[in-house]
Amino acid sequence: MRASALDYTILKAGVIYGPGDHMLDHLSYALRTFPVFASVGMRDRLMSPLAIEDLVGIIEAALHNSRLSNKTFSVTGPEVITLPEAARRVGAAIGKKRLILGMPVAMHYLLAWLAEKTMKIPITSVGQVRMLSEGIVQALPACDELPGDLLPKLGFSAHQIRKGLPQSAVPGCSDGSCSS
Repeated sequence: MRASALDYTILKAGVIYGPGDHMLDHLSYALRTFPVFASVGMRDRLMSPLAIEDLVGIIEAALHNSRLSNKTFSVTGPEVITLPEAARRVGAAIGKKRLILGMPVAMHYLLAWLAEKTMKIPITSVGQVRMLSEGIVQALPACDELPGDLLPKLGFSAHQIRKGLPQSAVPGCSDGSCSS
């Protein structure tokens, strides 16, 4: 793409949250269902959750503003947090305080593999475990810097979390596709 004569803007987004996402969908389901939340790895991995509204604003600017032309941007949320912190915030937003324990990555891979083999809509996947075990804060290689007025501003707050929570308590069913 970069070598072509086409006008482009590449956005490398990190973990995106909002209505219909997998992060809030699966985290809220796990926190409602299980008395303990198992965090990936013994060390805290970092992430910068990005509100879909912030990403949409950047996409709109890329479509209507030439200052983003022929550039690549890493787009992540305005704050860096750990998965346990994200789980605590989601738990607080849904009124479920849970014990959060670190579990070795190998155990998460095993659970994800089992979930993929046995669940119609797996609560976790091998791909998700891989991403979370690596951390999701900055895209590599280095990217262009977004103009200051387009930097994501919406933090991973209780208000933002509640706006993105699924209507259904079952992951992947917020669109009604799982009703009988």
